[in-house]
Amino acid sequence: MIAGYHARIDPTSAGRGFEVVVLIDMMLKDRATVIAFEDRVGELPEIVECRRMFGVPDYLLWVAVSDQVAYEAFLIDHLADLPGVARLTSQLTMKLVKSSGRRPG
Repeated sequence: MIAGYHARIDPTSAGRGFEVVVLIDMMLKDRATVIAFEDRVGELPEIVECRRMFGVPDYLLWVAVSDQVAYEAFLIDHLADLPGVARLTSQLTMKLVKSSGRRPG
């Protein structure tokens, strides 16, 4: 079954070639906090994908910005202020070994 079609834009041509995977552990996991967190994530265009996970971490985010300086500003100005966040861990890709054109899941 075909679930849909989409275009993939080269992030470097869109000025968002610096991609960071962010692991988020929540301090509070009550319904109101989770809803507030997910609503706020949905408002931030720099977050290109967000997954709520089973186990640890609670959330896995893909963030795309222009460069390291822009990521630091985004981390300080937006990610650190998300509701209920206890800990953020940023991970950068050393080398893309294989890509099927979509993220797993």
